[in-house]
Amino acid sequence: MNAHAPDITPDQVDALETAIRIDLAAAYRLVALFGWDDLVFTHISARIPGPEHHFLINPYGWMFEEITASSLVKVDLDGQVVGPTKAMVNPAGFTIHSAVHAARADAGCVMHLHTVSGTAVSSQEAGLLPLNQTAMLLNGRVAYHDFEGVALNHDERPRLVADLGDKTAMILRNHGTLVTGRSVAEAFTTMYFLERSCQMQVAAQAGGPLRIPHDHVQDVVEQQSQGLSVVADKLVWPGLLRRLDRQNPGYAA
Repeated sequence: MNAHAPDITPDQVDALETAIRIDLAAAYRLVALFGWDDLVFTHISARIPGPEHHFLINPYGWMFEEITASSLVKVDLDGQVVGPTKAMVNPAGFTIHSAVHAARADAGCVMHLHTVSGTAVSSQEAGLLPLNQTAMLLNGRVAYHDFEGVALNHDERPRLVADLGDKTAMILRNHGTLVTGRSVAEAFTTMYFLERSCQMQVAAQAGGPLRIPHDHVQDVVEQQSQGLSVVADKLVWPGLLRRLDRQNPGYAA
């Protein structure tokens, strides 16, 4: 849906922003629930429909399980906060997320994590291996970006975007993981598959010799993985919200 199309009113744009804020706040709390958070570090952002290219990101210093829809900070592509707030924005978070949102119109949501397993795989020369069904669902979708230090230098943005290309997931070498999605639901579901794949890889490497399925099997799974957005939006996300309502309600406030 294009927020600056003539058939969409300002009230509808406001309603869309409210819905996106609720989903994004839920994603932050779900990251904490899954144990993927890293104190107050890492970030998830979501674009607000409209020609301004504003996006929402967490207030720096808040724990992820505390995030609410109203606490999220709106910023523009220059890093300027839009609207009255005293909250700070993580500079590294702005560098990464502004780059992707500016370059990718399909990136409605961008999620970046520093999990133990994801960072472990990012530190391995081979990167993510197609060892199992979960990992193979990401075949052809994973990019790689070399570590350049803490992402404070805006000069890194063109290289990060070039490395991401049209992929929906990226291994940030020696750093962590990143995914994009047309919706918060799609981004979270993709990150679940990526993180699960990294966990499985680290576990498999602790055992005996690794067995990678034949190429033709990987091609079959890659074809079978189409339609992730429908599964994410219609099946996975409603279930996750029901779980969150039971275990950590209040994110919509």
